[in-house]
Amino acid sequence: MSDLFDLKGRRAVVTGGTSGIGLAIARAFLEAGVEVIITGRSEARGAEALAALTPHGTVHFVAGDAGSEDGAARLEMAVTDLLGGFDTLVCAAGTNRRMPPEDLTLDDWEAVIDTNLTSVFLTCRALYPLLKESGEGCIVTVGSMMSVLANEASSAYAAAKGGVVQLTRSLAVSWASDGIRANTILPGWIDTPLTLQARKDMPGLDARVTSRTPLGRWGLPEEMAGTVLFLASPAARFVTGAAIPVDGGYLIRG
Repeated sequence: MSDLFDLKGRRAVVTGGTSGIGLAIARAFLEAGVEVIITGRSEARGAEALAALTPHGTVHFVAGDAGSEDGAARLEMAVTDLLGGFDTLVCAAGTNRRMPPEDLTLDDWEAVIDTNLTSVFLTCRALYPLLKESGEGCIVTVGSMMSVLANEASSAYAAAKGGVVQLTRSLAVSWASDGIRANTILPGWIDTPLTLQARKDMPGLDARVTSRTPLGRWGLPEEMAGTVLFLASPAARFVTGAAIPVDGGYLIRG
């Protein structure tokens, strides 16, 4: 049974891997014996992440914008140069701009859509040949409970995260014959730098989250990693096109 969860020798890319959920997933991969590339826009954040992650395994940082074609192309070259190929892609880059939809500018809309949704498409498209070549490619995208729900301040984010689920399902169908599986996790309210700002922007949010969540608390970034490692493992080889909530029960409460 232990072989079902053995990831030693695997090679993974984690976009948005310099902070929050992406950083926690990268660390979990390293501790499971996976060689990892993390990506992010900030060189300074990349250096901090490398310092935190290096004691846990072999990790590389590639700077770039996952939401641009140039950034995706550079990542494809870096994966070939640094890893010689790979088998596991986690798309965890994300951002939000919280305001009512009537206050969103086109720049706000495009920034949220590009980072959360377009980046997934561009990264998956660029790395598809390498995933196919591996013969056992795995994609895990990071959606959100806002892939399903909505609130008055996250229209662009909800649109992007809903799109992530549908895009991932489409990839699961389109690339199954290439040996590639694609699944999504749907985090609930997780204690990250992104949601720290949300608590500042939305008075009373903390109390509303804890009262609605059956487990009675916010999640931790590292609590997202177990589901991702399962989806990347041989134990999940018949799982594709799934969208799995990791939310303390938030979505099941009416």
